[in-house]
Amino acid sequence: MEMKIVEIRAMRGPNYWSIWRHKLIVMKLDIGKYEELPTNKIKGFGERLEKLFPSMVEHRCSENGPGGFFHRVKEGTWLGHVIEHIALEIQTLAGMDTGFGRTRSTGEQGFYHVVFSYMEEKVGIYAAKAAVKIAEALVSGEPYSLEEDIQIMREIREEERLGPSTGSIVQEAMNRGIPYMRLNRHSLVMLGYGVNQKRIQATVCSNTSNIAVELACDKEETKNLLAAASIPIPTGIITYNAEDIPYAVNKLGFPLVIKPVNGNHGRGATINIRSLEQAEEGFLLAKKISRAVIIEKFITGYDYRLLVINYKLVAAARRTPAAVTGNGKMTIQQLVEEVNSDPRRGYGHEKELTSIKVDEMTLAMIQEKGYTMESVLKNNEILYLKATANLSTGGTATDVTDLVHPYNVFMAERISRIIGLDICGIDIMAPELTTPINENGGAVLEVNAGPGFRMHIAPTEGLPRNVAEPVIDMLYPPGSQAKIPIVAVTGTNGKTTTTRLVAHIMKTVGYKVGFTTTDGIYIQNRMLEQGDCTGPVSAEFVLRDPSVDFAVLECARGGILRAGLGFHNCDIGIVTNVAEDHLGLKDIHTLEDLSRVKAVVPESVLPEGYAILNADDDLVYAMAKGLDCKVAYFSMDETNPRIKKHCRNGGIAAVVEDGYIVICKGTWKIRIEKVVNIPLTFSGKAIFMIQNILPAVLAGFLSNVKTEDIRLALETFIPSPTQTPGRMNLFQFNKFQVMVDYAHNTAGFMALGKFLEKINAKPKVGIIAGVGDRRDEDIISLGTLAADMFDEIIIRQDKNLRNRSGEEIIRLIVKGIEGRKIPVPYKIIPTESEAIDFAIRNAKQGAFITICSDVVPDALNSIMKYKEQDASFEMHKEDIPNQH
Repeated sequence: MEMKIVEIRAMRGPNYWSIWRHKLIVMKLDIGKYEELPTNKIKGFGERLEKLFPSMVEHRCSENGPGGFFHRVKEGTWLGHVIEHIALEIQTLAGMDTGFGRTRSTGEQGFYHVVFSYMEEKVGIYAAKAAVKIAEALVSGEPYSLEEDIQIMREIREEERLGPSTGSIVQEAMNRGIPYMRLNRHSLVMLGYGVNQKRIQATVCSNTSNIAVELACDKEETKNLLAAASIPIPTGIITYNAEDIPYAVNKLGFPLVIKPVNGNHGRGATINIRSLEQAEEGFLLAKKISRAVIIEKFITGYDYRLLVINYKLVAAARRTPAAVTGNGKMTIQQLVEEVNSDPRRGYGHEKELTSIKVDEMTLAMIQEKGYTMESVLKNNEILYLKATANLSTGGTATDVTDLVHPYNVFMAERISRIIGLDICGIDIMAPELTTPINENGGAVLEVNAGPGFRMHIAPTEGLPRNVAEPVIDMLYPPGSQAKIPIVAVTGTNGKTTTTRLVAHIMKTVGYKVGFTTTDGIYIQNRMLEQGDCTGPVSAEFVLRDPSVDFAVLECARGGILRAGLGFHNCDIGIVTNVAEDHLGLKDIHTLEDLSRVKAVVPESVLPEGYAILNADDDLVYAMAKGLDCKVAYFSMDETNPRIKKHCRNGGIAAVVEDGYIVICKGTWKIRIEKVVNIPLTFSGKAIFMIQNILPAVLAGFLSNVKTEDIRLALETFIPSPTQTPGRMNLFQFNKFQVMVDYAHNTAGFMALGKFLEKINAKPKVGIIAGVGDRRDEDIISLGTLAADMFDEIIIRQDKNLRNRSGEEIIRLIVKGIEGRKIPVPYKIIPTESEAIDFAIRNAKQGAFITICSDVVPDALNSIMKYKEQDASFEMHKEDIPNQH
């Protein structure tokens, strides 16, 4: 069998493979027959690889020196490893140097996880697929052209990436630890989280005045305001009709410039017009951009751009249109090719300069000079190939910031205030900027909103200027906050209850909390999305909300493996426990594997933050090793030696001591509340709920919540369909009780069983189901535990069978039930609503019915319907018959 791509996933945040490298492609690859054919057994493979990728000599691999990877190939390595290096190299050849990769077996023979970094997600996915095709061609010896793949990746990158201006602002934010989030496919970006977010679109920010942007886009209004403020501007007229061109020519005289009234970045502008025919062509070009066209006297001199941010001049550049200089030997075509061979030039914005593209404008300008592309220019003759000096069309820029005369600095800063534009680019035509432009005949041509930063951050000549720095300084002045507190919660069981309780504690002290759980997304206790919302998309939903000032995010295994976490870092990371669940899925086969997935949350905690870990769970306790943050522990055992050692060393912990929830701070102890007084514990009967309360109390304490406020929150957090849907929701009917719980794995059933042992009721009836994507032994175990917990059992089916037949799941549960020595009567009713209906209508007096539901809202609705009719129920005395 040839190689087959099983799955490609894109990581976007801290993940199973790397906490610090967020942008990773994870490709699951079946290498088929090549599992038995390492590279040293494929004739000529190494030679063909070196010929196709000579630059791969820089890949050191584990050899720690140039040519290290080639040496590994000669010695023999597997194709998955080769594909990793190919995917990295073709991205580098396309202008995206990434560099991180690893390939690991999934544990199943012939299957590998090929992991490598990317800069643009779609490019990374393309690189993964292309790398497999290239490897197959290298194996077979068929020729392969890389140029097409490289060009496609360049084009994808240019379509997907942030522009250089937006990208520079985002990079500066990241350098300061300010997170960002793209809000669309273009340049709309959110910096920071929640109430502290700021937005930028290109170089327009959320602080920018809409009126100022409108003014800058209206060239006529801008000119009027500047003229009224004694700013030198070129004379001109506004027109809508081509018939006015002769009048403008007579009034202003040549040379002229024609441009759209509502335009920027040089679009639709034609300069140095010296004939009526050129003026008519320029008018038609400008009309494509704007109804109104401005015709101005063309000011001779150099094209300068002054950049003002937060009303302070931060950079100035002299711009030169794309041009070639003759040498008396080469044709214009050859000169263009020579200029484009400059390593600083590239496709689009990939490098500091853009390659010169010969288009209709270029050909027209060459023809105007009486030349063709095959003409040879005289030595030192300069031929301009574009009408405007934009870098995006091949122009160049020279930094002149330090040469600007104080008067011109004063004028530029004054102009930004006249227009009211906090980030603006001022275009000036003048012989020089070392003297005042009101003395040297210069003039202000335009004021631009959303000016490009590229010419300043990467000038062709002169000193680069970090112009993104003053933008971030303006958005986030010293002392301001960009982020909001984030508490992330993970573990096998108890995540949702812990998440809800932390959110309740923080809400009690006045925070506007957003939180995510397995049942939905909540903003200020209002459910905005229903369903399992424990992945990165849901986390981003909360962090994007401008009203949220505290986030509590449940982080499940599935989301971490699918795309990583939905945030860069958190302030507190809680791990409740690690127990057998979901094993065998996504190549997570052991508890140790699962523990490494859950460990992503504490590993993402900021150095000044806290990881809150379960000291009673060996795997969770071991997560503390290697963490860069502080650690707090919780334990059900006040004598736990791990807790005692930690507190002797001045650490913080939470335990149960003498019936109280207690916080230990070094050798000091702070009593929070009696366990029996906390509604969530059902008067102390629900021991497993205490395991959820301890980390939540710690999270509140470490977030500087006063102990009396924590106590109040614990007393007012009532287990109910409203506050804890599907978590120990107890309904008291006239003559029996019904409880709904989300228990769905072995550990959950065991905890539920311990609670039921303390319930004085008979018979205890359980409505249970197996989960289709679990191992056979896990489903059988549920049946075995149910037989120990209940006097009577009703077996139902989940709505989502997860790639198994309902009959197979039921058979495995029955196997577990019938494996007990003492038989327990059971009945099979596949539909959950019908199973609930049967159990309630046939409930005996004193019965305690436990519904283990997968679709909690539906189960709660069914029960509430019966609760409303409770008075009319007639009790049935017949037993549930064992029909098997």
